[in-house]
Amino acid sequence: MKSKKIVFITGATSGIGKACAEMFAANNYNVIITGRREELLKKLAIRLKQKYNSDVLCLNFDVRKLAQVKKAITSLDDKWKEIDVLVNNAGLAAGLDPIDKGSIDDWEDMIDTNVKGLLYVSKYIMPIMIARNSGHIINIGSIAGKETYANGNVYCATKHAVDSITKGMRIDLLKYGIKVTVVHPGAVETEFSLVRLKGDKQAADNVYKGFKPLTGEDVAEVVYYVSSLPEHVNINEVVVTPTAQANTVHTHKIL
Repeated sequence: MKSKKIVFITGATSGIGKACAEMFAANNYNVIITGRREELLKKLAIRLKQKYNSDVLCLNFDVRKLAQVKKAITSLDDKWKEIDVLVNNAGLAAGLDPIDKGSIDDWEDMIDTNVKGLLYVSKYIMPIMIARNSGHIINIGSIAGKETYANGNVYCATKHAVDSITKGMRIDLLKYGIKVTVVHPGAVETEFSLVRLKGDKQAADNVYKGFKPLTGEDVAEVVYYVSSLPEHVNINEVVVTPTAQANTVHTHKIL
């Protein structure tokens, strides 16, 4: 019998994913961290091993590339195969244009990462959980998956898809005793806006000006909480926002 549970986290090089890796390691999990930036993965692995005495496996792949996903997961050895929790965190927003001016490259990047990437990873981890009749899949959505806002178009569509896919997983995996949860954060100050705004730091900083946004750690606490409940308890969805934010369009800012 293994001594520690195992969590598999996508997009663990920064933000919510990195915070989740810290949170689970701090709570006696061994951790599989994945992402495209290998050096950041290695740096995080050293920190988790030294600070929490966790075993850490780094998998350097792009969730958008099916062959890479398949190879990384199917080649896991027996020590790492028994994944207890999957956190589908990898995701991004690209651009903030009205739909008629949107970039097709941006659309494809968001769809390939937020929707197809989540499906690819889940496709190869679900059988592991099904074979054991246990496991927990936690998808990171967004309040953009609950309501659409101006210039959000395709990003909102991808997060609506995450919401719907989660509901489908919950139904289809019910007979295997697998838990499925979606966590929908509001404004979180991570690299998210910097990526969305193509590296414009001033514009990215302005997104969070005038109120206190969530941190990656705030969301990680919610993710860990939903994973820590008794076996017979499943939280289907959580919407978590800063106190100053009611929804995608109503935020109280003091400027």
